[in-house]
Amino acid sequence: MPRLTTRKTKTKLPTATPTPGGNIWLHELESKIFGNTRLLRVWLPPDYDGWGAVRYPVLYLNDGQNLFDPSTAFAGVHWQVGETATRLIAERKIPPLIIVGIDNTKRRAWEYIPYKSQDPRVLYPKGSCYPEFLRREVMPLVEERYPVLRGPENTGLGGSSLGGLITLYTHMAAPDMFGRLLVESPSLDVANGKILEESRGFQKWPARLYVGMGTREVGNAKKDAAIVDNVRQLERILRSANLDDKRLMVRIEEGATHSEASWAARFPEALEFLFAP
Repeated sequence: MPRLTTRKTKTKLPTATPTPGGNIWLHELESKIFGNTRLLRVWLPPDYDGWGAVRYPVLYLNDGQNLFDPSTAFAGVHWQVGETATRLIAERKIPPLIIVGIDNTKRRAWEYIPYKSQDPRVLYPKGSCYPEFLRREVMPLVEERYPVLRGPENTGLGGSSLGGLITLYTHMAAPDMFGRLLVESPSLDVANGKILEESRGFQKWPARLYVGMGTREVGNAKKDAAIVDNVRQLERILRSANLDDKRLMVRIEEGATHSEASWAARFPEALEFLFAP
């Protein structure tokens, strides 16, 4: 990995947009690392006053379009992130926190896959640049404009499918960045399961890690069994690295599919596990 340093990134003034889960602040980010532009969607907790007197933990989530608003989500189904966080905060199950959705782009697979792959076919992947993109472009923008607590103990990263794969890869490439990981239906079979191979022997796992998967991810019994087996392999690797039940939760949900609806249904449990005091 190249040395990661902070870089100022060109952005336009943010705008606020109302969603079912509260107002979302939109920041347009022009990435020099990937050579493209995307939105960052920043959800603020109900007690946020704009003065910065209180500092908050922060959770970064990939595929930002699918998190807060059904009008931008794939197939019109969103994760209900704002509604869930608002409820859990009101019930005092988690502390107030800031949640940042990082939009994907038209080259999603190119950015989320760190290895040369045949299925999906990505011969010149750029996923190895994703940790650098987060540290040098995404996180400095958020830390400059919002009162977030810093350090891995206060910072989480998550995603689903290829977004879950790049979440695992990012932590292994830069284990000092994130102390809480949310990994939903990760694409562990990419490049013949290379992420599983690389995870064996890795020891610097985060303080808390949530892994979710359904038993009907693709609707083919043989393929679904192989997908679940991959998750079980990952769980064994993590348990062998001494992650107990306080640090690791693996949820294999009977009948759940590879869909925003399934990830939304598990999100309350995941968020509470990752951020509960």
